Amino acid sequence: MSALSAFWMGDRAAGTRVRSVSILMGILFAAVALKGAALALMGEESPSGIASVFADAPQRADILDRKGELLATSVTVYSLFADPRAIWNPAEVAERLSHVFDDIDVPALEARLSNRDRAFVWVRRGLTPRQRQAVFDLGLEGLGFREESRRAYPRGTLAGHVLGYTGVDGNGLSGVELALDERLTGSTDPLTLTIDSGLQFALEAELAAAAHAHDIKGGAGVLIEARTGDVLALASWPPINPNRASAIPADDPARLDRASRAVFELGSVYKPLTVALALDAGVLPLDETFDVSQPLEIRGRTISDDHPIPGGRASVTTVISESSNIGTVKIAMLAGARRMSAFYDSLGLFDRADVELSGSAAPLLPAQWDELSTATASYGHGIAVTPLAFASAFASLANGGEWVQPGLTREPPQERARRRVMAAPTAEVVGAMMRHAVTHGTGGNAEVAGYRVAGKTGTAEKPIAGGYSETENVNSFAAIFPADRPEYALLIVLDTPKVSQESETNGVVTGTTAAYNAAPTAGRVIERIAPLLGITPRFDEAGRASPPTYSVSETRSRL
Repeated sequence: MSALSAFWMGDRAAGTRVRSVSILMGILFAAVALKGAALALMGEESPSGIASVFADAPQRADILDRKGELLATSVTVYSLFADPRAIWNPAEVAERLSHVFDDIDVPALEARLSNRDRAFVWVRRGLTPRQRQAVFDLGLEGLGFREESRRAYPRGTLAGHVLGYTGVDGNGLSGVELALDERLTGSTDPLTLTIDSGLQFALEAELAAAAHAHDIKGGAGVLIEARTGDVLALASWPPINPNRASAIPADDPARLDRASRAVFELGSVYKPLTVALALDAGVLPLDETFDVSQPLEIRGRTISDDHPIPGGRASVTTVISESSNIGTVKIAMLAGARRMSAFYDSLGLFDRADVELSGSAAPLLPAQWDELSTATASYGHGIAVTPLAFASAFASLANGGEWVQPGLTREPPQERARRRVMAAPTAEVVGAMMRHAVTHGTGGNAEVAGYRVAGKTGTAEKPIAGGYSETENVNSFAAIFPADRPEYALLIVLDTPKVSQESETNGVVTGTTAAYNAAPTAGRVIERIAPLLGITPRFDEAGRASPPTYSVSETRSRL
């Protein structure tokens, strides 16, 4: 072959190679262009694409207690997603992810990853940093991470029912998180509650101690500043940890907020209100006495006292201090059904507690206010309300006879509803009677040296189908303190308490009535919170029959 022929043949071969490469590159560019066009079209047509899923969620404001302590905040977490169109082997991806998430449903995930009609599927929300790194180290195709905001509650169960919780998408599902969802998402300014973390902790701790000692089915506690209506502490037992709310079964007892979403017949804690009604109406002289020696019969129902009153007669003060049902009913009859109905209504007992919580329970009221319903409601039967609603009503005795709407926040800045429900002297007189109930009556186990507790026990048989239980009670203790210048109202409610095993072991005289469980629980709460509230103890109180020969703490430990 000549040099010239070789030249032309080489040149022609080179040209062929160039043309071949050019054609191949053209095909590749065309394929890329077609793929890009297809994806662009899919993005326009599919509203479920990644861009729509990744719309930024609104920022959620922090929640603080009244002193600025952090109760709820938002933290950054990562969530794992997949694009099924970019996954070559869905079975392998699902199986390997199961080594990171041992609770994952592999067949179900494989099915979702095999759906190539979808551009996006969530695999797992809210990964821990360790889980995120473990997935990253797998080096699997078609996976990605999305930075999201999650709610965190640094104090765990503290005020868990009050705070509530949010869903995976950041929307409020219960408590303040739900009730004030628009406020929390509409402003980044922190939301300040009226709750005091120190007081809340003390109330929850003593409620838990009572639950352990008396094996209760449930319980609640409410602490209100009477003058302002501020709810300083609001507790329900069993407690709930909002950080783990999504993992708690729907039928778990911890899900129920017994302070605001459950109603109870609270028993004799109503008796001071009945006396206040009759005194304020001018139908009950202070020096009146009542024959309480014989049970009453009203429309076939027998009303009697749990224990006989010495001498068979009771003064108005004795009716409260010795918790006479007979005497209370006779006082209620002096006031009448119309007055009692209007009085309870003015105390907010006929409505849901108007407070910044979702799902506040409505009361269960008598179908009509006749002689029988007036009689039973006078000592707390036949009417069931939330502990929060009753504590708010009872607080009027600590606020000079003025009822104030309870509240958990002062936003928006507005004056809370308030109305006079009794004269100030009436509230003062009834407060003195309740002080006598603690120093000389059924509330003795609530006494705290130096802090002048005034209060009333309540032991109510639990309603059951066809009547009332003979073995299960709802026990309560309602208190105002300090008695000489009351500022606060406290309510303790224990559902079905039992005799303390420790008391039985030690041979201590005890029982299942409120005097032996709700009253001492209230005393322990006040003993812990009074110093936090800045109440100065006073030990020069006159009027006691004789000074105690042992300390208050010893008294409670023996009962």
